[in-house]
Amino acid sequence: MVICALWLGVCSASFGAESGLKVGLLKYNGGGDWYSGGRALGNLLRYAEGTSGTDFDPEPRAVEPSSNELFSYPVTFINGHGNVSFSENEVNNLRAYFNAGGFLFANDDYGMDASFRREMKKVLPDAEWYELPFTHPIYSSTTRFASGLPKIHEHDKQPAQGFGLFVNGVMVCYYNYECDLCDGWEAEEIHNDPPEKRKAALDMGTNVLVYALTRGSE
Repeated sequence: MVICALWLGVCSASFGAESGLKVGLLKYNGGGDWYSGGRALGNLLRYAEGTSGTDFDPEPRAVEPSSNELFSYPVTFINGHGNVSFSENEVNNLRAYFNAGGFLFANDDYGMDASFRREMKKVLPDAEWYELPFTHPIYSSTTRFASGLPKIHEHDKQPAQGFGLFVNGVMVCYYNYECDLCDGWEAEEIHNDPPEKRKAALDMGTNVLVYALTRGSE
């Protein structure tokens, strides 16, 4: 089964899915390690296909924010530990991507927060980060998380928080902060996360992907 977003028209010519829905890995500038989540994201896509029944291409593709190829991906993932920087051209292209129905899934691997928020303000200057309540459908699209975003990695030992950015009432970016879902998508031997943490991270990641593709059905 391929889930098509009713509002987005993901399966239209704008977002082709002939070999499974493709997810992009945003190749940003600024010095941060944009590439760090690629392997983990592939693990999530394989897991999500098996648990959600949605056809995903299991290989994420690096895509630059300024590229027309960005519009080939209904969902794009951004991850890193360091600085994020978007040029004026990239800002404009990302804004067009969101207006066309694209969705950004953001993971602060630790150290990305300040620069990511700064750059996203350039992209969507009128949008404010909104902390999602535990009752938001992103926390129950496939697996119910009654307490909201699960805490996967300690970071600063603060509670995990999930934020959304909205355009015309529709979420275009989900940002998990003080959580690091990506950490839990890695193979067990990478971070030695216990099985229950890894399952929670994979289930929550699947929730985000499915929500991103079904926002129009709310």
